[in-house]
Amino acid sequence: MRSSPAMIIITGILALALAGCGDSSKLPEQASHGPNPTIPEPVTSLIPTLHVAKAVGWPEGVKPKPAAGMNVNAFASGFDHPRWVYVLPNGDVLVAESNAPPKEQGGSGPRAWAQSIVMWWAGAKPKSANRITLVRDKDGDGVGETKTVFLKDLMSPFGMALIGDNLYVANADAIVRFKYTEGATEITAPAEKVTDLPGGPLNHHWTKNILPSKDGKKLFATVGSNSNAAENGMEAENMRAAILEVDLANGNKRVFGAGLRNPNGMGLEPTTGELWTVVNERDELGSDLVPDYLTSVKDGGFYGWPYSYWGKHVDTRVKPQNPELVAKAIVPDYALGNHVAPLGMTFAQTSEGNTVKLPQQFLSGVFVGEHGSWNRKPLSGYKVVFVPFANGKPSANLPLDVLTGFISDEGKALGRPVGVTVAKDGALLVADDVGNVIWRVTAGAQTSAK
Repeated sequence: MRSSPAMIIITGILALALAGCGDSSKLPEQASHGPNPTIPEPVTSLIPTLHVAKAVGWPEGVKPKPAAGMNVNAFASGFDHPRWVYVLPNGDVLVAESNAPPKEQGGSGPRAWAQSIVMWWAGAKPKSANRITLVRDKDGDGVGETKTVFLKDLMSPFGMALIGDNLYVANADAIVRFKYTEGATEITAPAEKVTDLPGGPLNHHWTKNILPSKDGKKLFATVGSNSNAAENGMEAENMRAAILEVDLANGNKRVFGAGLRNPNGMGLEPTTGELWTVVNERDELGSDLVPDYLTSVKDGGFYGWPYSYWGKHVDTRVKPQNPELVAKAIVPDYALGNHVAPLGMTFAQTSEGNTVKLPQQFLSGVFVGEHGSWNRKPLSGYKVVFVPFANGKPSANLPLDVLTGFISDEGKALGRPVGVTVAKDGALLVADDVGNVIWRVTAGAQTSAK
């Protein structure tokens, strides 16, 4: 039986993906980190570099490797693609079990096929559970013994925030709120919509995160771009590639920071109150471009996407260009490395009042969950790192590894870190959407797997 053209394309791309086609990095790893990363000339090709770790999950008794002076255990397991974690004032932990919503409109051509293969290979194709699960560690032994469905029938939920007795949830297409009573193990009341967020029909970057302003009257909301580099036209990018500011009194919103291709984790720096975020930069410019980054976000600031990257380095693929905006592009504060895919982010002292209890070098700065690369050889990310801070700014050229070992010796993904936060008892919590585990990192000697 003769194969269809579509099947030939799929098979060919899959073979290329498995072979890890495309260019390889020429720069040493440290060159793409810190406040002044090396920005080489771009490398482009018809079929992008495809090099992604196949998602296989954790074998029995195996877990990530913590940094020296730390221990890691499974706080809770058995989830369905856990993406984000949020700690309530009483210590209960909310876990958003979520995946991409159905797309009313999909892309076509080599890029779209490649993305589909990458998502399947990396374990990101299952149907979204569309729920938030509550985990309670009643006896305080570091293992959650109670799991209950806290909220269900959501729309690819991601970010969560509690302000007073209102729990806010960022769905893929809207921010909604629910009345919350301390100690509740489920909410059955219907959602109240606060405001719509950019959604379909494409909704390329669907994850939406939220963070309360310092006065609790507004929410910052992250909205990723609807493309890699504006190939779907700028009309598809309205209020995207941005952090929005939402007025909770009336639902009105405005763009707070723009030109941020795919921002996810956010936090308020404890000493200055400044808003910080981590950003996934554009793909298909080679294994040594473009650095993903951690940056403060200035009100009204523009950070380059899609017209330029790392300040004023012009992306010539974008037509038409906008030199006036490029001239205003702000250079990010700190490069995290090329294609590491930073998603989760938390300061060591969170906005909710929790402070991490880990070795001294991890007490001031930012923890970042790096989901891992698909468009780079060799692999990058697939770990949790820490960026030390002093005087409200990053203070080291290289981040410190916190949790590694997510990639097996055979190059397969045992897990992939996403959301990170600090528990009420000072432990670092890490959502692993391939291992379907919430990991708990504490100070002390490493113990055997639980």
